[in-house]
Amino acid sequence: MASASLNLISGATLISQGAEAKVYKARLTSEPSDPAVLLKHRFRKGYRHPTLDGSLTRARVAGEARALLKCLRAGVNVPGLRMVDAVEGVLGIEWIDGQSVRKLLPGGAGEDEDGASEDDPEDADSLNEYDIPVDILMQLIGQEIAKMHLADVIHGDLTTSNMMLRHPSSFKSRHPTLSTELVLIDFGLSFHSSLIEDKAVDLYVLERAFSSTHPDSEPLFASVLTAYEQRMGKDWTAIGRRLDDVRLRGRKRSMVG
Repeated sequence: MASASLNLISGATLISQGAEAKVYKARLTSEPSDPAVLLKHRFRKGYRHPTLDGSLTRARVAGEARALLKCLRAGVNVPGLRMVDAVEGVLGIEWIDGQSVRKLLPGGAGEDEDGASEDDPEDADSLNEYDIPVDILMQLIGQEIAKMHLADVIHGDLTTSNMMLRHPSSFKSRHPTLSTELVLIDFGLSFHSSLIEDKAVDLYVLERAFSSTHPDSEPLFASVLTAYEQRMGKDWTAIGRRLDDVRLRGRKRSMVG
């Protein structure tokens, strides 16, 4: 007999699929007025021994849930947690009505995650629709990452794809003075660490994501770092130095091939 989580998935709408998980849009009840949730299902991997697969799945689902809870308690803007079924590999989180930062910035809307062109990129939301200047958006990114790092949570996959802006239509009614909110998503590779190295590497991953996805991104990422530095305070000095070291190691690896 299928579990309640799998029954929920059977009636959900598939949004995307990767090597590790499928993502669905669903409702926890049959009431149409109830808010939607995002279900992330880490499906069974036939190439792994069942015992190992089950153990890894439970650990990863539980780890992602813990990271979200820690961020929520620290005031980081992340999706709310709605359900956890570690045995079946299902994590249910708040559905964010909005768009990824990747698709709102120049260079990001023309291709999907696999590098293929979208069917109709002109249908994508524009940043103007969110009533937020680019420089303010960069500040929001830096602030949220700093709040996350101050809570000793390392994202592990910081890209503009894993940041979303809430659409004003779903946000302004609850927050009349604000047009939108930046939300960090997808904590599947996250972990707990107070190490300067791990925080610097997190930033370096985002810097590389900016440079590979968005043209002329140096000023954008510089604005992110400025906001990050202001929020981190005295902790920034050591992280900034280590970030320079990480960049140097990255350049050396690129030259070696």
